[in-house]
Amino acid sequence: MRTRRIFVMGLVAVAAAVAGAAQAKDYPERPVKIIVPYPPGGAVDVIARIMAQKLSEGTGGQFYVENLAGAGGDIGTRAAAAAAADGQTLLFTSPDFVIRPLLNRKAPYDPIASFAPISLVVTSPSMIAVHSSVPAKTMRELIDLLRTHPGKYTLGTPGYGTAPHLEGERLYRQTFGLEIVPVPFQGFGPAVTSTIAGHTSILGAPVPLVAPYIKDGTLRALAIASARRSEAFPDVPTLAEAGIPDQEAGFTGGVVAPAGTPKNIVDLLHKQIVRIVALPDVKERLATLDFDPVANTPEEFGAWIKDNFNKWRDVVRATNIRIE
Repeated sequence: MRTRRIFVMGLVAVAAAVAGAAQAKDYPERPVKIIVPYPPGGAVDVIARIMAQKLSEGTGGQFYVENLAGAGGDIGTRAAAAAAADGQTLLFTSPDFVIRPLLNRKAPYDPIASFAPISLVVTSPSMIAVHSSVPAKTMRELIDLLRTHPGKYTLGTPGYGTAPHLEGERLYRQTFGLEIVPVPFQGFGPAVTSTIAGHTSILGAPVPLVAPYIKDGTLRALAIASARRSEAFPDVPTLAEAGIPDQEAGFTGGVVAPAGTPKNIVDLLHKQIVRIVALPDVKERLATLDFDPVANTPEEFGAWIKDNFNKWRDVVRATNIRIE
Protein backbone atom coordinates (compact mmCIF):
# COMPACT_ATOMS: atom_id res chain seq x y z
CA MET A 1 0.00 0.00 0.00
CA ARG A 2 2.80 2.38 0.96
CA THR A 3 4.65 1.56 -2.30
CA ARG A 4 1.50 2.25 -4.31
CA ARG A 5 1.02 5.61 -2.55
CA ILE A 6 4.62 6.63 -3.23
CA PHE A 7 4.17 5.59 -6.89
CA VAL A 8 0.97 7.67 -7.19
CA MET A 9 2.63 10.67 -5.54
CA GLY A 10 5.50 10.33 -7.99
CA LEU A 11 3.09 10.34 -10.91
CA VAL A 12 1.42 13.47 -9.54
CA ALA A 13 4.79 15.22 -9.21
CA VAL A 14 5.78 14.27 -12.74
CA ALA A 15 2.41 15.43 -14.07
CA ALA A 16 2.78 18.77 -12.26
CA ALA A 17 6.26 19.25 -13.67
CA VAL A 18 5.09 18.43 -17.19
CA ALA A 19 2.12 20.79 -16.81
CA GLY A 20 4.40 23.56 -15.56
CA ALA A 21 6.81 23.06 -18.45
CA ALA A 22 3.96 23.11 -20.92
CA GLN A 23 2.57 26.25 -19.31
CA ALA A 24 5.92 28.01 -19.66
CA LYS A 25 6.35 26.74 -23.22
CA ASP A 26 2.97 28.10 -24.29
CA TYR A 27 3.32 31.31 -22.28
CA PRO A 28 1.91 33.79 -22.87
CA GLU A 29 -1.31 32.46 -24.33
CA ARG A 30 -3.12 35.74 -23.65
CA PRO A 31 -2.04 39.38 -23.39
CA VAL A 32 -0.01 40.00 -20.22
CA LYS A 33 -0.78 43.08 -18.16
CA ILE A 34 2.10 44.94 -16.47
CA ILE A 35 0.56 47.12 -13.78
CA VAL A 36 2.24 50.46 -13.14
CA PRO A 37 0.75 51.87 -9.92
CA TYR A 38 1.43 55.48 -10.97
CA PRO A 39 0.23 57.87 -13.69
CA PRO A 40 1.77 57.72 -17.20
CA GLY A 41 5.00 59.56 -17.90
CA GLY A 42 6.95 58.89 -14.72
CA ALA A 43 10.14 56.86 -14.36
CA VAL A 44 8.31 53.62 -13.49
CA ASP A 45 5.99 54.03 -16.47
CA VAL A 46 8.80 54.76 -18.94
CA ILE A 47 10.87 51.72 -17.95
CA ALA A 48 7.81 49.45 -17.80
CA ARG A 49 6.85 50.40 -21.36
CA ILE A 50 10.34 49.60 -22.60
CA MET A 51 10.07 46.20 -20.92
CA ALA A 52 6.58 45.57 -22.32
CA GLN A 53 7.68 46.26 -25.88
CA LYS A 54 10.77 44.06 -25.66
CA LEU A 55 8.95 41.24 -23.84
CA SER A 56 6.37 41.21 -26.63
CA GLU A 57 9.11 41.02 -29.25
CA GLY A 58 11.05 38.35 -27.38
CA THR A 59 8.20 35.99 -26.54
CA GLY A 60 5.93 36.51 -29.53
CA GLY A 61 3.14 37.34 -27.11
CA GLN A 62 1.59 40.65 -26.12
CA PHE A 63 2.67 42.57 -23.02
CA TYR A 64 1.07 45.91 -22.24
CA VAL A 65 1.16 48.51 -19.47
CA GLU A 66 -1.90 49.43 -17.45
CA ASN A 67 -1.62 52.48 -15.17
CA LEU A 68 -3.57 52.03 -11.93
CA ALA A 69 -2.55 55.10 -9.94
CA GLY A 70 -3.64 56.29 -6.52
CA ALA A 71 -2.97 56.03 -2.80
CA GLY A 72 0.80 56.21 -3.23
CA GLY A 73 0.83 53.09 -5.41
CA ASP A 74 -1.41 51.02 -3.13
CA ILE A 75 -4.31 50.71 -5.59
CA GLY A 76 -2.27 49.19 -8.40
CA THR A 77 -0.16 47.07 -6.09
CA ARG A 78 -3.24 45.68 -4.37
CA ALA A 79 -4.75 44.78 -7.75
CA ALA A 80 -1.56 42.93 -8.70
CA ALA A 81 -1.45 41.05 -5.38
CA ALA A 82 -5.06 39.92 -5.85
CA ALA A 83 -4.60 38.78 -9.46
CA ALA A 84 -4.46 35.13 -10.48
CA ALA A 85 -1.00 33.58 -10.12
CA ASP A 86 -0.82 32.53 -13.77
CA GLY A 87 1.72 34.98 -15.16
CA GLN A 88 -0.94 37.07 -16.89
CA THR A 89 -0.51 39.97 -14.45
CA LEU A 90 2.82 41.49 -13.45
CA LEU A 91 3.73 44.54 -11.37
CA PHE A 92 6.49 47.05 -12.00
CA THR A 93 7.73 48.22 -8.62
CA SER A 94 9.32 51.35 -7.19
CA PRO A 95 10.79 52.00 -3.70
CA ASP A 96 7.24 52.68 -2.42
CA PHE A 97 6.50 48.97 -2.98
CA VAL A 98 8.56 48.14 0.12
CA ILE A 99 7.89 51.30 2.12
CA ARG A 100 4.10 51.75 1.96
CA PRO A 101 3.21 48.65 4.03
CA LEU A 102 5.57 49.89 6.76
CA LEU A 103 3.75 53.21 6.99
CA ASN A 104 0.22 51.86 6.91
CA ARG A 105 -0.86 49.08 9.25
CA LYS A 106 -3.85 48.48 6.97
CA ALA A 107 -1.77 48.10 3.80
CA PRO A 108 -3.51 45.74 1.38
CA TYR A 109 -0.41 43.71 0.56
CA ASP A 110 2.85 42.33 1.95
CA PRO A 111 5.86 42.99 -0.32
CA ILE A 112 7.45 39.70 0.71
CA ALA A 113 4.51 37.29 1.11
CA SER A 114 2.17 38.64 -1.59
CA PHE A 115 4.56 38.46 -4.55
CA ALA A 116 7.02 36.27 -6.43
CA PRO A 117 10.12 38.34 -7.27
CA ILE A 118 11.33 38.12 -10.87
CA SER A 119 14.10 40.68 -11.23
CA LEU A 120 15.32 44.07 -10.18
CA VAL A 121 15.54 45.81 -13.56
CA VAL A 122 17.08 49.26 -13.07
CA THR A 123 18.48 51.57 -10.43
CA SER A 124 19.27 55.27 -10.37
CA PRO A 125 20.96 56.62 -7.25
CA SER A 126 19.85 59.78 -5.50
CA MET A 127 21.86 62.92 -6.01
CA ILE A 128 22.12 65.21 -3.00
CA ALA A 129 21.80 68.72 -4.40
CA VAL A 130 21.22 72.21 -3.02
CA HIS A 131 20.01 75.46 -4.53
CA SER A 132 22.89 77.60 -5.71
CA SER A 133 22.19 80.13 -2.95
CA VAL A 134 22.95 77.60 -0.20
CA PRO A 135 26.51 78.31 1.06
CA ALA A 136 27.69 74.70 1.09
CA LYS A 137 29.92 73.13 -1.52
CA THR A 138 30.47 69.74 0.17
CA MET A 139 28.42 67.39 2.33
CA ARG A 140 30.55 68.25 5.35
CA GLU A 141 29.86 71.93 4.80
CA LEU A 142 26.14 71.17 4.49
CA ILE A 143 26.13 69.17 7.73
CA ASP A 144 27.93 71.99 9.54
CA LEU A 145 25.47 74.51 8.09
CA LEU A 146 22.47 72.52 9.27
CA ARG A 147 24.02 72.09 12.69
CA THR A 148 24.71 75.82 12.99
CA HIS A 149 21.23 76.85 11.79
CA PRO A 150 18.76 74.22 13.10
CA GLY A 151 15.35 74.37 11.46
CA LYS A 152 16.35 77.02 8.91
CA TYR A 153 16.85 74.82 5.85
CA THR A 154 14.18 72.81 4.06
CA LEU A 155 14.21 69.48 2.25
CA GLY A 156 11.97 69.15 -0.79
CA THR A 157 10.38 65.68 -1.08
CA PRO A 158 7.87 64.12 -3.52
CA GLY A 159 5.48 63.39 -0.64
CA TYR A 160 5.11 62.52 3.01
CA GLY A 161 6.33 58.99 3.66
CA THR A 162 7.97 58.56 0.26
CA ALA A 163 11.41 57.02 -0.12
CA PRO A 164 13.18 60.41 -0.49
CA HIS A 165 11.43 61.64 2.67
CA LEU A 166 12.68 58.59 4.61
CA GLU A 167 16.11 58.91 3.03
CA GLY A 168 16.32 62.46 4.34
CA GLU A 169 15.15 61.43 7.81
CA ARG A 170 17.72 58.65 7.88
CA LEU A 171 20.60 60.82 6.63
CA TYR A 172 20.05 64.08 8.48
CA ARG A 173 18.07 63.23 11.63
CA GLN A 174 19.10 59.67 12.47
CA THR A 175 22.74 59.85 11.42
CA PHE A 176 23.61 63.38 12.52
CA GLY A 177 20.74 64.47 14.79
CA LEU A 178 20.09 67.54 12.63
CA GLU A 179 16.89 69.56 12.57
CA ILE A 180 15.76 69.90 8.97
CA VAL A 181 12.28 70.73 7.71
CA PRO A 182 10.85 68.24 5.17
CA VAL A 183 8.45 69.86 2.70
CA PRO A 184 6.20 67.31 0.94
CA PHE A 185 4.95 67.89 -2.61
CA GLN A 186 2.70 65.92 -4.93
CA GLY A 187 5.48 64.14 -6.78
CA PHE A 188 9.07 64.78 -7.79
CA GLY A 189 8.20 67.42 -10.41
CA PRO A 190 6.95 70.05 -7.94
CA ALA A 191 9.73 69.18 -5.47
CA VAL A 192 12.40 69.79 -8.11
CA THR A 193 10.65 72.96 -9.33
CA SER A 194 10.52 74.33 -5.79
CA THR A 195 14.22 73.69 -5.21
CA ILE A 196 15.42 75.17 -8.50
CA ALA A 197 13.32 78.25 -7.65
CA GLY A 198 14.98 78.47 -4.24
CA HIS A 199 11.76 77.98 -2.26
CA THR A 200 13.22 74.80 -0.74
CA SER A 201 16.93 74.45 -0.01
CA ILE A 202 17.93 70.80 -0.38
CA LEU A 203 16.84 67.94 -2.60
CA GLY A 204 17.58 64.25 -2.85
CA ALA A 205 16.39 62.95 -6.21
CA PRO A 206 17.35 60.41 -8.90
CA VAL A 207 20.06 61.66 -11.24
CA PRO A 208 17.78 61.97 -14.33
CA LEU A 209 15.54 64.48 -12.57
CA VAL A 210 18.26 66.87 -11.42
CA ALA A 211 20.92 66.45 -14.13
CA PRO A 212 19.80 69.40 -16.33
CA TYR A 213 19.77 71.80 -13.39
CA ILE A 214 23.16 70.69 -12.12
CA LYS A 215 24.60 71.21 -15.59
CA ASP A 216 23.21 74.74 -15.87
CA GLY A 217 24.31 75.68 -12.35
CA THR A 218 20.86 76.17 -10.83
CA LEU A 219 21.52 73.29 -8.43
CA ARG A 220 24.83 72.32 -6.90
CA ALA A 221 25.53 68.59 -6.55
CA LEU A 222 27.21 67.67 -3.28
CA ALA A 223 27.22 63.87 -3.32
CA ILE A 224 25.66 60.81 -4.89
CA ALA A 225 24.04 58.13 -2.73
CA SER A 226 25.67 55.25 -4.56
CA ALA A 227 28.52 52.80 -4.17
CA ARG A 228 30.22 54.38 -7.18
CA ARG A 229 30.34 57.75 -8.88
CA SER A 230 27.97 58.71 -11.68
CA GLU A 231 29.36 58.55 -15.19
CA ALA A 232 27.38 61.70 -15.95
CA PHE A 233 28.95 63.56 -13.01
CA PRO A 234 32.34 61.94 -12.33
CA ASP A 235 33.52 64.85 -10.15
CA VAL A 236 30.70 64.39 -7.63
CA PRO A 237 31.84 62.15 -4.74
CA THR A 238 29.80 59.33 -3.26
CA LEU A 239 28.44 59.79 0.24
CA ALA A 240 30.96 57.21 1.45
CA GLU A 241 33.78 59.25 -0.10
CA ALA A 242 32.34 62.28 1.69
CA GLY A 243 32.72 60.41 4.98
CA ILE A 244 29.09 59.24 5.26
CA PRO A 245 29.03 55.47 4.61
CA ASP A 246 26.07 53.06 4.34
CA GLN A 247 23.63 55.62 2.95
CA GLU A 248 23.01 54.26 -0.56
CA ALA A 249 19.57 55.30 -1.81
CA GLY A 250 17.64 56.19 -4.93
CA PHE A 251 15.13 54.91 -7.45
CA THR A 252 14.82 51.16 -8.00
CA GLY A 253 12.45 49.48 -10.44
CA GLY A 254 11.73 45.78 -10.67
CA VAL A 255 9.20 43.20 -11.82
CA VAL A 256 7.20 40.90 -9.56
CA ALA A 257 4.26 38.55 -10.06
CA PRO A 258 1.52 37.41 -7.67
CA ALA A 259 2.74 34.86 -5.12
CA GLY A 260 2.37 31.31 -6.41
CA THR A 261 3.16 32.11 -10.03
CA PRO A 262 4.77 28.95 -11.51
CA LYS A 263 8.55 28.90 -11.28
CA ASN A 264 8.81 28.05 -14.98
CA ILE A 265 7.10 31.32 -15.88
CA VAL A 266 9.17 33.29 -13.37
CA ASP A 267 12.36 31.81 -14.82
CA LEU A 268 11.25 32.50 -18.39
CA LEU A 269 10.48 36.14 -17.57
CA HIS A 270 13.79 36.53 -15.75
CA LYS A 271 15.72 35.21 -18.76
CA GLN A 272 13.83 37.63 -20.99
CA ILE A 273 14.68 40.57 -18.73
CA VAL A 274 18.37 39.60 -18.71
CA ARG A 275 18.25 39.51 -22.51
CA ILE A 276 16.41 42.81 -22.77
CA VAL A 277 18.70 44.93 -20.59
CA ALA A 278 21.69 43.64 -22.60
CA LEU A 279 20.23 44.83 -25.91
CA PRO A 280 22.28 47.73 -27.34
CA ASP A 281 19.26 49.96 -27.98
CA VAL A 282 17.91 49.36 -24.47
CA LYS A 283 21.29 50.00 -22.88
CA GLU A 284 21.56 53.23 -24.85
CA ARG A 285 18.05 54.29 -23.86
CA LEU A 286 18.67 53.56 -20.18
CA ALA A 287 21.96 55.43 -20.29
CA THR A 288 20.20 58.42 -21.83
CA LEU A 289 17.74 58.34 -18.93
CA ASP A 290 20.62 57.89 -16.42
CA PHE A 291 19.40 54.46 -15.28
CA ASP A 292 21.72 51.55 -14.55
CA PRO A 293 20.54 48.08 -15.73
CA VAL A 294 20.59 45.31 -13.14
CA ALA A 295 18.65 42.14 -14.07
CA ASN A 296 19.51 40.09 -10.97
CA THR A 297 18.02 36.66 -10.23
CA PRO A 298 14.64 36.10 -8.56
CA GLU A 299 16.48 34.88 -5.45
CA GLU A 300 18.70 37.96 -5.37
CA PHE A 301 15.74 40.27 -5.91
CA GLY A 302 13.85 38.50 -3.12
CA ALA A 303 16.78 39.01 -0.76
CA TRP A 304 17.00 42.66 -1.83
CA ILE A 305 13.31 43.18 -1.02
CA LYS A 306 13.76 41.67 2.46
CA ASP A 307 16.90 43.71 3.17
CA ASN A 308 15.22 46.96 2.14
CA PHE A 309 12.08 46.11 4.08
CA ASN A 310 14.18 45.68 7.23
CA LYS A 311 16.22 48.83 6.57
CA TRP A 312 13.20 51.08 6.13
CA ARG A 313 11.32 49.39 8.98
CA ASP A 314 14.04 50.62 11.35
CA VAL A 315 13.72 54.17 9.96
CA VAL A 316 9.92 54.13 10.27
CA ARG A 317 10.11 52.88 13.85
CA ALA A 318 12.64 55.55 14.79
CA THR A 319 10.72 58.42 13.17
CA ASN A 320 7.19 57.15 13.84
CA ILE A 321 6.08 58.22 10.37
CA ARG A 322 2.63 56.78 9.63
CA ILE A 323 0.00 56.94 6.90
CA GLU A 324 -3.42 55.69 7.94
